[in-house]
Amino acid sequence: MSRSERPRLVVGLSGASGIVYGLRVLDACRELGVETHLVVSKGAALTLSQETGLSVADVQSKASFSHKASDIGASIASGSFPTLGMIVAPCSVRTMSEIATGVTASLLTRAADVTLKERRPLVLMVRETPLHLGHLRTMVKLSEMGAVIAPPLPAFYARPASIEQMVDQSVGRALDLFGLSWKGVKRWGEDLGPIKEEA
Repeated sequence: MSRSERPRLVVGLSGASGIVYGLRVLDACRELGVETHLVVSKGAALTLSQETGLSVADVQSKASFSHKASDIGASIASGSFPTLGMIVAPCSVRTMSEIATGVTASLLTRAADVTLKERRPLVLMVRETPLHLGHLRTMVKLSEMGAVIAPPLPAFYARPASIEQMVDQSVGRALDLFGLSWKGVKRWGEDLGPIKEEA
């Protein structure tokens, strides 16, 4: 696939609430031996300060490589740089809308556009509710373009005992879309048994 010995995944963090999803993607990829190429939007830096006690540098240290959002000449801005695809976690409506238009203003959305044109998986963990018709139409457009819209919704069948377990289930299911199997996922028929019918 590439000259790299490890598979590569592009990880984008945008300014929506739920920055923990992106952090756990980076943690999971490190555990799986996946090379990560991180880009953090300006909005994500603000969200990070509000939702965690971490700095941007702390987050960057979790990635194999980190790229500035303004660096449109970075490796991940080119389709000739092979990757498994890209995940945006969390994905803001602004970021989603920019990707849908193809008029990209940052490395994050440029990398997403490249992912689509190269027919690689683009997974958008969109964080917004409720959704108006414009949001829904944008999601339809992105789906038609090849993106996967994967809002991080709790899987109650996995009986999560903490917020951390709920986050990990969503992250693991998103990573499944790249063919990456992470231990944070509880799987139906494996970790979870079938529902028992009452007699």
